Amino acid sequence: MTDWIAQITGTPEGARIASVLALSAAFLHALFGALQKGRHDPWVSRAAIDICYGLMALPLALFVVPWPEPALWPVLAGAMVIHIAYKLAQAMTYQRGAYTVVYPVVRGSAPLFAVLAAMAIFDERFNALQWAGLILLVGGIFGLAGHNLRKLTLGRDTLLPALAWAMVTGGMVALYTTYDAWGIRLAQNPFTFLAWFFLLDSLFMPLFTLRRLRALPRSEIAPLAARGGFGALVAFASFGSIMLATRIDDVGRAAVLRETSTVFAALVGWAVLGEKVGAQRTALMALIALGALVVEFGAR
Repeated sequence: MTDWIAQITGTPEGARIASVLALSAAFLHALFGALQKGRHDPWVSRAAIDICYGLMALPLALFVVPWPEPALWPVLAGAMVIHIAYKLAQAMTYQRGAYTVVYPVVRGSAPLFAVLAAMAIFDERFNALQWAGLILLVGGIFGLAGHNLRKLTLGRDTLLPALAWAMVTGGMVALYTTYDAWGIRLAQNPFTFLAWFFLLDSLFMPLFTLRRLRALPRSEIAPLAARGGFGALVAFASFGSIMLATRIDDVGRAAVLRETSTVFAALVGWAVLGEKVGAQRTALMALIALGALVVEFGAR
């Protein structure tokens, strides 16, 4: 598969596959975010997910993929620092704000930051049509956040710090997307980068939340483990998809398409949680989807 990825990188076929991967990551990331905002403390939920994907990654890293080349170790170390900061910011955001309000703010700020970072690091350039699509998408996402904010009745006292943390988290999303895209491009085998990333990334949060994990009632262990196992599979598919997309095609374009996750988040809320969508939210979701389509069309 590594040879096939190398063959399609930078080709029209690769661009199409990268788009599919980025959209898949969008749906999966919406699901992943919802898993951390629910029955359990978001810190504990994230720790359970990390434990599970660390256990899943261990045999892959040790026995399946090639060993990382020496130059890749410091790159992985840098990725760990960035993702630790991201996780802390994300948990602070979800702990303080309503998911339907803070999630769109995180996802709305991230693509703009990512496109600017890709311009600086990878010399990628959006044309005028793509910039118009990005503005539509970001405007729709922030419009969705504002709509949800007007409906909010609980947790308004912690809203300002939650929104501030959401902006910080959006910046961290853009930072790790750009940095990890650089890292996976440096790796001779992209699956080596992914396997070792998940293994190393699984260590921090369980140690950081060890006291909270120990304080859990026995009755909570089984449902938390089930949430962690499912979340680990979603994390593998979501992060793996977006990382392969950035290896095959432009980082900025993949980052923008992934932020259609706000549309998927609203659809999950409607289909699974029974939340009402309404005409305004439908129009805003259509605007987000239109923005993604314009970015995609402008690249052709």
